[in-house]
Amino acid sequence: MDFSKLKVVYINCTLKKSPAVSHTETLMKLSQNILEKEKVSFESIRLIDLDVASGVYPDMTEHGWDKDDWPELYKKVIDADILIIGTPIWLGEKSSEAQKLIERLYAMSGKTNDKGQYVYYGKVGGCMITGNEDGVKHCAMGILYSLQHIGYSVPPQADSGWIGEVGPGPSYGDTEWKDKTMNPPVGFDSEFTNRNTTFMTYNLLHLAKLLKENKGYSNYGNSREAWDSGTHWSFENPEYR
Repeated sequence: MDFSKLKVVYINCTLKKSPAVSHTETLMKLSQNILEKEKVSFESIRLIDLDVASGVYPDMTEHGWDKDDWPELYKKVIDADILIIGTPIWLGEKSSEAQKLIERLYAMSGKTNDKGQYVYYGKVGGCMITGNEDGVKHCAMGILYSLQHIGYSVPPQADSGWIGEVGPGPSYGDTEWKDKTMNPPVGFDSEFTNRNTTFMTYNLLHLAKLLKENKGYSNYGNSREAWDSGTHWSFENPEYR
């Protein structure tokens, strides 16, 4: 398999600014190691390091904000074949940064590609979750639903995660906790996490490769531009008029 023509962007929705250690970023590196092996280009971005405004418009400086880095970040998102969202769990939910990212992605969902489809058609999405309480599948459910709703394609096993014991304790990748040394780092020997991360990464690559080689989806029956112009497929006349 040759995946070298694909581009991946990881957006880490940790609440920690760089250079603080992000356990979510540590887990994402497990997936990125696979991309390096497969010669796939990728970029990892911490959303909180940028001045991305809250809101559901393409550029929030047109709606009262002094600064908004989203338009520049969007260029990287739309240039990538695959988007992987990483988030910690807080109170059983994805982080506030992850919610903000989803809302800004949604702000662009009315745009169309060169086939007249919604702009994220032909793109592939997945997610990675870390935490010390229950909620990996719950967070993944919300993120993956949001991605497919705005046009991303979601393959089988498109999420992975690691979760520690309930309550305070070491997080993924920690090597010390309360004067105790962990070797290997916490979570690194989790076969479940390692397997799911591997399967997720390759399933995203496989689907992205299929879509890229076939130039995305046919626009027969799913073109926003055709619908708006009145030339859409209909049950009364199952052909483009």
